[in-house]
Amino acid sequence: MIYDHDMPEYRERWERMGADRYNGAFYYSKEIVRNIVPRVETDRSWVTINQEGCACDHAIVFVHNNLHPEHYDWLAAYRDLVLVCGVPSTCGKVAHLGISVYLPLSVDVAYVERFKREKDRGTCFYGRVTKVGDDARAVDHITGRSRERALPAVARYERCYAVGRCAIEARVLGCEVLPYDPRFPDPSLWKVLDNAEAAAMLQAELDRIDGEG
Repeated sequence: MIYDHDMPEYRERWERMGADRYNGAFYYSKEIVRNIVPRVETDRSWVTINQEGCACDHAIVFVHNNLHPEHYDWLAAYRDLVLVCGVPSTCGKVAHLGISVYLPLSVDVAYVERFKREKDRGTCFYGRVTKVGDDARAVDHITGRSRERALPAVARYERCYAVGRCAIEARVLGCEVLPYDPRFPDPSLWKVLDNAEAAAMLQAELDRIDGEG
């Protein structure tokens, strides 16, 4: 079973999000289902979005919210979970819900590379508008857009304020990633990693947890 971005409960909430609907968790869920799930051998179910009630026992859960991991506490009703965290510090914050593992964030590198172009602009901010920090207020903001519209815009800039998957996408597009979030002062955390490589890393973790059959 896969509980993902197409679940009716999640889709109904997503439609009400306005510009915030174009967020990293939504697009990461799409890539997990398309590029990671088919490459991993497991008898566990998958939970790729945070929607209360959309889960089951013996599942792999992707934790997207590092600022408020308590938003996943509803998962306490389920047993035998593997919680996949994209930031190391989040692992300890959700460990009470199951076995937490760190899996570096990844992107579909080949897809992002399609949007590369010659650079003709200086610095931008790329991400959700609610995350703009003081350092990034004075530059161009690329927010509230679908990835199909955001990526070609980011590709024009030499430098980019970004974190998480936005930062990785910016790196793929040849941008220098600048820090702005005090939680992540070192942008070297955001290394380019393809979904296929992440799938192999996750397989190794699951083999360790569940055995290799």
